[in-house]
Amino acid sequence: MNRRSFLAGGAGLAIAGVGAAFFVLRGMGSMEEYNASIAATRAALRQAPETNDLIRYATLAANSHNTQPWRFRISAGNIEILPDMARQIGIVDPDNHHLFASLGCAAENLAIACGARGRPGALRFNPAENGSIIFATGGEVPAEPMLFNAIPQRQSTRGDFDGKPVSTADLRSLVTAAAMPGVDLVLLTDRPQIERVRDLVLAGNSAQLADPAFLHELKAWLRFNPRQAMRAGDGLLSASSGNPSLPSWLGPMMFDLAFKAEAENEKYARQFASTAGVAVFVAHKDDRAHWVLAGRACQRFALQATALGLKHAFINQPVEVASLRPELATLVGLPGRRPDIVMRFGYGPSLPYSARRPVEAVLA
Repeated sequence: MNRRSFLAGGAGLAIAGVGAAFFVLRGMGSMEEYNASIAATRAALRQAPETNDLIRYATLAANSHNTQPWRFRISAGNIEILPDMARQIGIVDPDNHHLFASLGCAAENLAIACGARGRPGALRFNPAENGSIIFATGGEVPAEPMLFNAIPQRQSTRGDFDGKPVSTADLRSLVTAAAMPGVDLVLLTDRPQIERVRDLVLAGNSAQLADPAFLHELKAWLRFNPRQAMRAGDGLLSASSGNPSLPSWLGPMMFDLAFKAEAENEKYARQFASTAGVAVFVAHKDDRAHWVLAGRACQRFALQATALGLKHAFINQPVEVASLRPELATLVGLPGRRPDIVMRFGYGPSLPYSARRPVEAVLA
């Protein structure tokens, strides 16, 4: 969203009077209160957690629009991750591709957390009904403490990076960490290739922002101030994208006024100029089981990036706009395949973390 437009809205509130502004700001909550709540939730992960605490690690995974489209069913020795179809985002994700990739991200977090806490096991896709992922304990799987420690720190940072390149050794470690049978990872660090991805992102962004249904769906998942985000426990907090907080009644109106393709494309172009590289994940097959695998690989990449001090952000417009997929697939040398996930990465500052619902709310 355009910062100047939002700040203009804030100035209008100030004109309304100091007393009114006090009550508005109090109703919005403070970032200090919000950050303390998020930090307490993540710090509450126990040194020897029970199953619910392991599920908490799983829920810190990346997921589209922060919809958290998962439910967890616990049985003897197993934890099953089920799709929560009530949290579909049907305009941007009509075939539930992102939903199942998000389940893969959560499953990988769960497996890493269980392995680190002495409860190793294996993940498998269950195609029954809508499809689910089953984690079954047993076997000897090496613990991955570096990835485990990165779980509470990982975040999708939708801001500018500093433009510094990533070393060859760190790029190799990202590829190694993200290695997943059934998924190809293509890293782009050459500036002309990054700019070609940028052009696809801008084209996809323009197409999406010209669609009123897309804008309506996106707005439904925006949280315009800390209080709203804490109450919902989900969605995209405006401050996490570097935008100021606004009252819940004003935020949607300012969104309609300020969220325009030209301003958003200028922001994306600036962010690409500061990006060290782009990661594109392409599964071998276009089905739910492989969308899950792509999510698992993506999550491992994000955790390794976090451990290396890198930030990452999703730029999935060329995946979400179907007409752009063939050009992206050709760009990464995999013509005829469906790209699954696109991320940019680099060094940059932290932003506020997204909220998460309590574990009790995601148990089946």
